[in-house]
Amino acid sequence: MSRTPRVPTTGPRARRRAPRALAVTAVVAALALGAPTASATSTPGQIATSKTNGVAYLKTLQAADGSYAGSGLSNEWAFSAFAAAGTAPVDVAPGGDTTKNARTVYRDLLATPGWPSATPKATDYERGILNAHAAGIDPARVSASRNLIADLYGYWQTAETGYFGPSANFNGTVFAGLALAGAKTQTGVRRVPQALLDTVVTRIRANQHDDGGWGYQKAEGDPVRLAEPGDIDMTGAAMAALCTSGVSNTDPDVVAARTFLKNSLIASSGAFDAMYGINSSSNGWAVSGLNACGIDPQTGDFLVPSTGKTPIDFLLSLQFSPAGGFRYKPADTSPSAYSSTDALRAVAGGGFTSAPPTPVTPGAPRWVGQSAFTPGTATKLALTVDSGAGAPKVCSVVLTPTATTSTLGAVLDAATGAATPAGCVTSVTPATGTGTVTAVNGTANSGTNTWKASVDGSAFTAAARNRVIGVGDTIALRYGS
Repeated sequence: MSRTPRVPTTGPRARRRAPRALAVTAVVAALALGAPTASATSTPGQIATSKTNGVAYLKTLQAADGSYAGSGLSNEWAFSAFAAAGTAPVDVAPGGDTTKNARTVYRDLLATPGWPSATPKATDYERGILNAHAAGIDPARVSASRNLIADLYGYWQTAETGYFGPSANFNGTVFAGLALAGAKTQTGVRRVPQALLDTVVTRIRANQHDDGGWGYQKAEGDPVRLAEPGDIDMTGAAMAALCTSGVSNTDPDVVAARTFLKNSLIASSGAFDAMYGINSSSNGWAVSGLNACGIDPQTGDFLVPSTGKTPIDFLLSLQFSPAGGFRYKPADTSPSAYSSTDALRAVAGGGFTSAPPTPVTPGAPRWVGQSAFTPGTATKLALTVDSGAGAPKVCSVVLTPTATTSTLGAVLDAATGAATPAGCVTSVTPATGTGTVTAVNGTANSGTNTWKASVDGSAFTAAARNRVIGVGDTIALRYGS
């Protein structure tokens, strides 16, 4: 079936449509394509070699100053591929100069006041969250003034709960789910409340096309768009967002997506029949979706009985050996930086982000992040308020701390006048002091139903105004028994 391309202009999805060919050196031009297994799934040894070579190629993309990201199209998605393949970005440094390691340079960029641009979008912060997490940078504690989780909370759509950024760009909501559910705390705890993730899951379900796939544009409530063919890439991302947010891989919507991908598999190669033709990026996104849902891309539905081909076989067939880069399409004669990150992440078994590996650089910690507020330096905190009467209120709160720590009361007070979107907190009782919060937004404690608070995914306990809040804490209030 022919498809009319619909190319997004912003966000993570936009960075995948037109991978730019890299200049081919004489040595790369002379390399032969690594031959895939003729009639069998790719072996563990072949996958291990692919990972080793792929990591080596991604290291060649690092600039002399240590950077992977900059203005315009950049290579920061390499961090998610490095982490999936077992390489810590802090160990990636030009010429062995550890002062220019990829993690430190990326953190400095994210902390820059002008990053990402004068007109940022939700997807800019989602991309930053996913890659910072993979690099071992706590995305909520990039610096004293930069909290990427809180930045993203500011794009919550109060009129269309569950969407982040304009709902027409459904891509932004999918990647919000991936970022908020996938970028866990330094101790591996999901930092955002399930009630928030559930609203995102509801929107993702509502946008699933009739064939079980998804597209990057909003389809909810539009029978014509829902009847359009799904997109391989966004189906992989949406599957991953569902499963990362707690949906089982036996859930009917995940099963329908799995069936869509199975029906799109090309028997002769293991490629998926993607909107822009068979290519490694689409295969990579689909496989990352399967990986995130715990579905083996080399067995069952994704092992073609007649040829023994799998989606991993197709990816390995597009990798230069031993140079390690991946072609975007089979006919290409040079590697694509963007396709190489997509493909390597998938071959390595990753979803769209991974926890950072333990570094091998002596003295380098697994995680870095701001440890305390800087008094007088404005920052943001992520806050949800769930009254139990519907979708939670979500906002990014601007706070200027007066000490190295703050309090829940100070955050709620700030939220009444300095939150985006507005209206997250309209009133708090008591309005001063250090006592227990007895009412929020007009809903008062009653019997066993009381206001409780959670910080960074901790258990909900009685909400007290004097509860200590630290830099980057993700705060959730919930009313109930």
